[in-house]
Amino acid sequence: MLIEVCAYSVADCLAAQQAGASRIELCGGRAEGGITPSIGLIRQVRAAVTLPIYVMIRPRGGDFVYTDDELAVMLADIDAAREAGADGLVLGTLLPDGQVDTERTRQLIGQAAGLPITFHRAFDLTRDPHEALDTLIGLGVQTILTSGQQARAIDGIDLLRALAGQATGRIALMAGSGVNAGNARQLAEAGVAALHLSGSVSTDSPMHFRRDGVPMATAVLGEYERVATSERAVRAVVGEVSGR
Repeated sequence: MLIEVCAYSVADCLAAQQAGASRIELCGGRAEGGITPSIGLIRQVRAAVTLPIYVMIRPRGGDFVYTDDELAVMLADIDAAREAGADGLVLGTLLPDGQVDTERTRQLIGQAAGLPITFHRAFDLTRDPHEALDTLIGLGVQTILTSGQQARAIDGIDLLRALAGQATGRIALMAGSGVNAGNARQLAEAGVAALHLSGSVSTDSPMHFRRDGVPMATAVLGEYERVATSERAVRAVVGEVSGR
């Protein structure tokens, strides 16, 4: 069975390879659930490991409904990732009504120029997973990463089993979210083709000097919340310091 490790650093990728993983999903933005990694990271990982590298194409955290500007960024990131040595791509786009955005997904697949595509866990936010699966098959997607529309894959095992039966070899299902040694065998027996995990552990920072109360990040957003620059807020500050 294929084992894919979600990795965020060169060290993560080396650990995955040493542990016997089959493939790497390379991401940035761990706190956002995975966004497009930097070109520098892709290049360094490509030089460090021999495993296939599937690069996340996601311009921001939050929902999966994208503007034309965001789509343009994704198309450019696909080109950059391919040139940096990506073996495959991970992406997903939805419409506001919870259906797969077939037009934007088709554009992204076309830009991939033959690289295999995994449709990520945007699938778990679709209104009808059975309809979405058939749509993705029609678009030529190779793999769907899904937790069975639950927070943890083990809790979505009934849907995973049903989707595996529906797929019947036309598309690969990869179970992800909360996958560990305690449930891997059970998930594999549900009929999925692959398992996806990060295998994350938390370690203490090497910083000796520490200043409390000065956070470098805001709270993590949910899937239905967005943060964007307010022209009014910026203009107000400009006005305060420039006299305008």
